[in-house]
Amino acid sequence: MEEFARNEYKSYILIDFNNVQANILELFDNHMNDLDGFFMRLSLYTGIRLYPRESLIIFDEVQMWPRARAAIKYLVKDGRYDYIETGSLVSINHNVKDIVIPSEEIRIDMYPMDLEEFMWANGQDMLFDFVKTRFESLAPLGQALHRQMMEALRTYMLVGGMPQAVMSYVERKDMRDVDAIKRSILALYRNDISKYAGRSAPNVTRIFDNIPGLLQQHEKRFRPSKVKPGARMKDFLESMFWLDESRVVNFCYATTEPSVGLALNRDDAKVKLYMADTGLLVSMAFDSGDLEEGGIYEKILRGKLEFNKGMLIENLVAQLLSTAGYPLYFYSRYSKDNADDRMEIDFLIRKKVVTSKHNISPIEVKSSPQYSLTSLEKFGKKFSNYLGTSYVLHTKDLEIKDGIIYLPLYMAGLL
Repeated sequence: MEEFARNEYKSYILIDFNNVQANILELFDNHMNDLDGFFMRLSLYTGIRLYPRESLIIFDEVQMWPRARAAIKYLVKDGRYDYIETGSLVSINHNVKDIVIPSEEIRIDMYPMDLEEFMWANGQDMLFDFVKTRFESLAPLGQALHRQMMEALRTYMLVGGMPQAVMSYVERKDMRDVDAIKRSILALYRNDISKYAGRSAPNVTRIFDNIPGLLQQHEKRFRPSKVKPGARMKDFLESMFWLDESRVVNFCYATTEPSVGLALNRDDAKVKLYMADTGLLVSMAFDSGDLEEGGIYEKILRGKLEFNKGMLIENLVAQLLSTAGYPLYFYSRYSKDNADDRMEIDFLIRKKVVTSKHNISPIEVKSSPQYSLTSLEKFGKKFSNYLGTSYVLHTKDLEIKDGIIYLPLYMAGLL
């Protein structure tokens, strides 16, 4: 936001409510009825001149001082300057006692950096621009560039998209530093759970810490009894709502029918949980000692480590689809009697422009070179009127065969 302010405004003031002078806090208590005096004192205290319609004021960590958030109603109405508020979604929702939430707020959800942004940060924007042109023309990259993109994707999978971790990687290329930063972020998440989740904190912690184990299973659906023996879904409803609100986890819901109204057919009892950032999942899945001493990062990067890569790849696709704006849905059906009714489709997305038929695209994610498409074939026969283009996201280059588009994994976010 400071970069945005420097580029787009004549001047800006950053007020960090996590570390702010008492005289600035006093302005929100005593000077909201005199905005001329408010802005004059704010300029004097910060030493920054404000220019009407050419200055931006940033309230950083605004949840620490809710009265500043309430003041936005009057500051925006005054119309002299522009404002940005930042803060943790969980604590912003929590710290609202005794204030009226201003209707002037326009909320923008922030995600971890996606693959394209990660490649911008690493000076590989030309390569990703080329990937976009090949996606638009549905043409393969060719062996050399495909190999280069797969290495970039694996690096992104390990580093993740948290800006501090990305900055460390760009500046030092030291995975130990990157891992330490990711672990500090995970510690902050756990602190937030203890601080804000209230009576749900033990169950939220159980779910959060069990996400790598849940994704490691063949059946990745969240099952309460796997997290807490004897528990039922109703025991975790409040905890699940808290995690969903936190945006730390991406929820992928089952749908009972792949019609245009995926949400209308949502089955809340069947849900898969993915970490919002795959880099954080890597640090959760491996001990720090193993990563450092065993060279696990390097082995994963080179494809030399035998482990369940599928959990990381599927989580990565969920992350890329979420950042592209898609709500996450999957289809699963089990039948003891009829094999044709046993199938699971990893993800379902809706076409951007809805037509009378063929609006839903099924997506299968494959992490190894050899695979079958049994579920996709059965799904296509059962729901042919609902389905548009079918996609397989795999480790190979782009290919079109038998009406299915096979995309390299790094194109997931372009769908």
